[in-house]
Amino acid sequence: MTTRETIQDGIAQPPAGTKGAGTLAFDIAEYDARVRKTKEAMQTRGIDVLLCVNPSNMCYLSGYDSWSFYVHQAVVVALEERHPIWIGRGMDAVGAKVTTYLDDRNILPYPDDYVQSTVKHPMDFVADFLKTKGWDRGSLGVEMDAYYFTAAAYETLKSRLPNATFKDGHGLVNWIRVIKSAREIEYMTQAARIVENAIAAAVDAIHPGNRQCDAAAAIYRAQISGTPEFGGEYTAIVPMLPTGSGTATPHLTWNDSRFVLGEATILELAGCRRRYHCPQARTVHIGKPPQRLVDTAEIVVEGLNAALDAAKPGATCEQVEAAWSRSIRRHGLEKESRIGYSTGLSYPPDWGEHTLSLRPGDKTELRPGMTIHMIPGIWMDDWGIEISECFRVTETGAEPFCTNPRRLFIKD
Repeated sequence: MTTRETIQDGIAQPPAGTKGAGTLAFDIAEYDARVRKTKEAMQTRGIDVLLCVNPSNMCYLSGYDSWSFYVHQAVVVALEERHPIWIGRGMDAVGAKVTTYLDDRNILPYPDDYVQSTVKHPMDFVADFLKTKGWDRGSLGVEMDAYYFTAAAYETLKSRLPNATFKDGHGLVNWIRVIKSAREIEYMTQAARIVENAIAAAVDAIHPGNRQCDAAAAIYRAQISGTPEFGGEYTAIVPMLPTGSGTATPHLTWNDSRFVLGEATILELAGCRRRYHCPQARTVHIGKPPQRLVDTAEIVVEGLNAALDAAKPGATCEQVEAAWSRSIRRHGLEKESRIGYSTGLSYPPDWGEHTLSLRPGDKTELRPGMTIHMIPGIWMDDWGIEISECFRVTETGAEPFCTNPRRLFIKD
C-alpha cells in the first residue's frame, strides 16, 4: 500500500476527498500490529485507555506527522476501540486526515479558543471526550515524563476525571518501538546515506576563514536535499558544532565565528528519512593536530570497535559498555557518562527513544532489530573528541548503518 486508505469497520476503503492526499510510511497491517502490541502492554500494566502525547508515539501508532507538537494533542488508544483516536487543534485536523490511516470518525479536533487560553485547557476537551465514551471510570495511562505532557495538562485531567485511576504510561510505546521492522530499518538505512553526505559537506566546509554558520548551512542543505533517490527531513536535534575549546562539551551549536588553523570541531549530525534518524559524530582538526588528540582518537576507535564486537544478541547493555571501558582503561582513560542509546523515529528535541542505555547497571538484553547510537565521546577540560556509530543488532552482531571511516579527520 502506498496511498492512505480509509477504514470502515476494519476494512480498507478507497480514498475520498482529502483522504489519500498524503502517503503512508507503512502498510496498515504494520500499524495494526503496533496497536495490538500496545494494547497487550496496556493490559500487562492494567491500563484501559492510554493517552499518548509524545509526537513520536503518536506518529508510530497512527502515522500522524506535523509540526503541531507545540500545542496540546494526543493519540488515544483504548482496549475496546480497534483503532486509535487522534485529538488535536482544529486547524491540524486536515493534517491528520492527510498523514494518518485513521477514518474521519477517529479524528477529533478541538476549537481554537482552547489554544493558550487562560480560562480553559485542551485537556478539558480531552476529558469531556473520555466521558462521552465512558472511559472516565477506568484506568487512564498518561505519559508522565514526556516533554509534551505539562503539569497543567495532568492537573486538568485529574480535576475533570475524578473517577479515573491514573497510571504512568511513560515508556510503554517507546519500548515497543525499540525493535524495528524491516521497513523501519530501510528508512534508517536511507537516513544513513543522508548523514554520510552531511558529514562530507561539513568536513568540506570546515576550513580557515569560513564561518561556523556557513558550515551549518551546508549541513542543512545536505540533510534536507538528501540523495537523488530520496529527500531528507528536519532532524530532531540541530547540528552540533562545538569548536576550539568548545569541544570540551558536546551540546554546543554554532555562531558566526570563523574556523581557524589549529582548532578542532566536533560534528554530531543525523540524517532523517520519514522521521527515522541515523546519527553520527566525527571530529575534524584544521592543521596538524596535537598528539594528545591523535592518541585519544586511536583509543576511542579501539574502544568503539571493541564495544561493537560485544554488541550481539543476548549481550546486555552493561556488557557492551564494559567492553568499551576495559579497552580505554588500558590506556588510562575513564568515562562516566553512558556511551549509547536506542534511536529511530523521533521529533524535537531528541532523537533518542528514552529506553535502553549502554551504561553500567542497564541489564537490557540486545535483540535483533534494535537500533543504537553508540557515541563514546571524551571531553576534557578544554578539548574533546567524538567518533560514533549508529548500528542495528542482527542475528549475529552489530551492523553499522554508515560507511564513513572511523578516524580523526585532518584538514590541511
